[in-house]
Amino acid sequence: MYDTVLVGTDGSASANRAVTHALDEAEQHDAALHAIFVVDTGRYAEPALSSSELVTDEIEDWGQNELQEVTERASDISVPVTTRCCHGTPHEEIVGYADAIDADAIVLGYQGHSHSKTDHFGSVADRVLRSAGRPVLIV
Repeated sequence: MYDTVLVGTDGSASANRAVTHALDEAEQHDAALHAIFVVDTGRYAEPALSSSELVTDEIEDWGQNELQEVTERASDISVPVTTRCCHGTPHEEIVGYADAIDADAIVLGYQGHSHSKTDHFGSVADRVLRSAGRPVLIV
């Protein structure tokens, strides 16, 4: 059913459940897995040579570590994985990458680190769901 699965992660508990689900889907369907971490430039500005730049670098390093964990978990079950860490608006980057790789499905956590209301979808999940034009699994 799936040849290519895209999972978005921000390291939150919900995103980690999404990674687990995406790995299961990829393994079950013998599909390629892609994982993306987006440094939210709307939240973490990118002015040159400032303390904001240091925070942005720290977030990117953290994202690379999260993607490395996905790679290790995928390797344990022999699922091929491609990772991407980028800067931008999360929902736009996720949907754009899904389009670029022609993902059969996008898997996302219910809500990420920045969401404070437990009874609502996070804004990234909601925006991807509304704009993806392909199946989106919210875990």
